[in-house]
Amino acid sequence: MNGRGLMRILVTGGAGFIGSAVARRIVGHTPHEVLVFDKLTYAGNLASLAPVADDPRFSFVRADICDRAAVDKALAEFRPHWIMNLAAESHVDRSIDGPAEFIHTNVVGTGVMLEAALAYWKAAPADIRDVFRFHHISTDEVFGSLGAEGYFREDTAYAPNSPYSASKAGSDHLVRAWFHTFKLPTVQTNCSNNYGPYHFPEKLIPLMILNALEGKPLPVYGKGENVRDWLHVEDHAEALLRVVEKGTPGESYNIGGRAERRNIDVVHAVCDLVDELAPGKGSRRDLITYVVDRPGHDARYAIDASKIERELGWRPAHDFETGLRETVRWYLDNEPWWVAIRSGAYRGERLGVSA
Repeated sequence: MNGRGLMRILVTGGAGFIGSAVARRIVGHTPHEVLVFDKLTYAGNLASLAPVADDPRFSFVRADICDRAAVDKALAEFRPHWIMNLAAESHVDRSIDGPAEFIHTNVVGTGVMLEAALAYWKAAPADIRDVFRFHHISTDEVFGSLGAEGYFREDTAYAPNSPYSASKAGSDHLVRAWFHTFKLPTVQTNCSNNYGPYHFPEKLIPLMILNALEGKPLPVYGKGENVRDWLHVEDHAEALLRVVEKGTPGESYNIGGRAERRNIDVVHAVCDLVDELAPGKGSRRDLITYVVDRPGHDARYAIDASKIERELGWRPAHDFETGLRETVRWYLDNEPWWVAIRSGAYRGERLGVSA
C-alpha cells in the first residue's frame, strides 16, 4: 500500500495480458483508483477485467494512444498521479508479418503519450506534479540475444533483432530523452517472458496448453533449444507497482523470474501437467511437432534482477513449477474465457513465417 495516500493511476493497454493483471492488482491490493485506457485490438479483452469491472475505483475508456485528443481528454478528466504505459503491439511473429503497426503503436504511440504527459505534468497542480510518474513498461528483447553465459543488466547495450524489439527499443529511447531533455519524471522497466492466467493464446505457454487440451499439434520452433527467463504475470504486476511508487526518476529496472528454461522443456512440462490434470488418450508429448524456426530467433534471454531486488525490495513469489501448474489449472477452470477467443479472431494458427 502506498504511504502517499490515494493515487489515480492511468494504465494504457490495461485490457491486455500484463495490463489487466496490473489493473486487477490495483483494485485488489491497493486503495488506488485505476483508469484503463485501451484500444481493444485483438489481444485486448474486457473479460480479463471482469473480476474488477464493477468496483467503483475502476473505470475504462476505449481509445488509442496514438490519438492525442483522446489521451488529453483522459488526462484532463481522470487527473492521474501516475501513468503506466503498457499499450503495445507485443508479438514477435506478428511483427514479422506486419512491422508497420508495431512502429506506429510502439514508437509513435509512446511519443504521443510522452508529449501529452509532459503538457499535463507542467500544468498540473502541485499535489499531482510533485508525485507524478510516467512509467514505461518494456521488454528484455531490446537487448538482443545472449550466449550460454551472462545476463541482461540495466546497462546492457541495446541490440534488438526483430521488428517488435526494435520498436520497443525506439520507445525506450524516447522515454529516456523526455527525462533528460524535458525533466519529465519517468521510470522504465524491462521484463522477461511472462506467463499466467488471462494470457492471449498466441504465446508459447497458453498455446501449448490449449492445443494439448484440444489434441492439436504443438508447434515448436527449431529444436526447442531457445532459452527464456519466465516471470509470473502477478509477480510482474507487483513489481510494476513497486517501481511506479518507489522507483527513482530517470532510472530503469530489469524484472525477471530467475527461471530460465529451454522452450522444449517448458513444452514437456505443459504436456505432463495436461496429462495429469486432464487425462486424454495417450501422452500429449506425442503432439509435439518441430517446425522451421522463426527468422532471427534470439537464442537466450536472461535477466539480472538484482537492482530491483536490492533497491526496491521486490522478489518473485512464484517458482516456475508451481506457477505453471496453477496456470494450467486456470485454463482448465476458465474454458469460457479462452473458447471465446479461439472461436473468434485467433484460432492458434502459425504466425511469423515471413522470411
